[in-house]
Amino acid sequence: MLIKPSEKLTSKINDKNKSSTKSIAIVGCGFVADYYLKTLPLHSTLELVGVMDRNSDRSSKFAAYHGIPRIYDSLEELLEDDNIDIVLNLTNPSSHYEVSHACLQAGKHVYSEKPLAMEMWQAEKLATLAEQKGLYISSAPCSLLSETAQTIWKALRENQVGTVRLVYAEMDDGLVHQMPYQRWMSESGIPWPYKDEFEVGCTLEHAGYYVTWLTAFFGPAETVSAFSSCLIPDKQTDVPLDINAPDFSVACIKFASGVVARLTCSIVAPHDHSLRIIGDRGILGIHDSWFYGAPVYIRRSINIGRKRLEGVWKQRYPLVKKAPRLGYRGAQQMDFCRGVAEMAEAIAQNRPCRLSTRFSLHNNEIVLAIQNALETGSTYKMTTSFEPIEPMSWAK
Repeated sequence: MLIKPSEKLTSKINDKNKSSTKSIAIVGCGFVADYYLKTLPLHSTLELVGVMDRNSDRSSKFAAYHGIPRIYDSLEELLEDDNIDIVLNLTNPSSHYEVSHACLQAGKHVYSEKPLAMEMWQAEKLATLAEQKGLYISSAPCSLLSETAQTIWKALRENQVGTVRLVYAEMDDGLVHQMPYQRWMSESGIPWPYKDEFEVGCTLEHAGYYVTWLTAFFGPAETVSAFSSCLIPDKQTDVPLDINAPDFSVACIKFASGVVARLTCSIVAPHDHSLRIIGDRGILGIHDSWFYGAPVYIRRSINIGRKRLEGVWKQRYPLVKKAPRLGYRGAQQMDFCRGVAEMAEAIAQNRPCRLSTRFSLHNNEIVLAIQNALETGSTYKMTTSFEPIEPMSWAK
């Protein structure tokens, strides 16, 4: 059974390894914040000292439910607290740049929810500022650090399916506007922010779940050829939407390594979070990237006489280690705090963070290129890159 953060904080007082513990604060106590609090107790290197939200009622309710020791009245008050090492920016995407910029200016490391920024110039400015100040800034998602993603990466390094030529990645969530989304609540009682979600769009919200995997596996992207469209302008909301963001997008991403990936995102097509990595000697795949312990499969072809039967032999490739039990049910089983813990460990060990600044910036550029294809409709040539990142030590 998971303990609440307040109990965890008390137990850490006598922790002998205090030097590796990093104090964190949360800005934004909305729907996603509960997911972070659910898995915070799994990470002994993280100590939550307080939260802040521009809606004081929301931060009070959130803090009371989770037993959080302190509520900051303003972002300025939070940033004046010298005890805080890392700020978790869980605000609305339109506020990501402003909040992250203020945190970096104040000398705080930043872990931001996706996207890093809504405009590329904003993301570039954040990256430059972080590097100038010697600070870390990373962007969710952190599912690349999951047992499933790390297992796929290990299989690729072992050349299990031969030379990879093509990838099919799906991130479809069904007809969300026909679901009872107005009744969706987080554990602490925060409603799903459907107006914001629909106005930001499923590409900026969800493409990163596979984009981060693909860039880690196959290196920087060279070009993005994409199409996006708002197929259902009327999302049946009780308030008007100010922006008709794309609810469908499809992109072909060409990587410098020669691999080509087709990524589809929608809140129109039936639910499908599958991944197929197609190599010369088989297909490596999973059914759902939102489960950190999702089984990994390899499909191989066999020849019978003159006939070649595709995908006949299916075997399970063992996970590098068992995924932890997260203690809750739902459409996903993800450890949201794992990326924050990776940053904390990187700071303590004075090493590059696996979800590095340039890695996050590159992925942000890819996702924006797909989102903005609604307007450009042409092949986008990437302007950013990043140094190769290391697999988790337990997955090598």
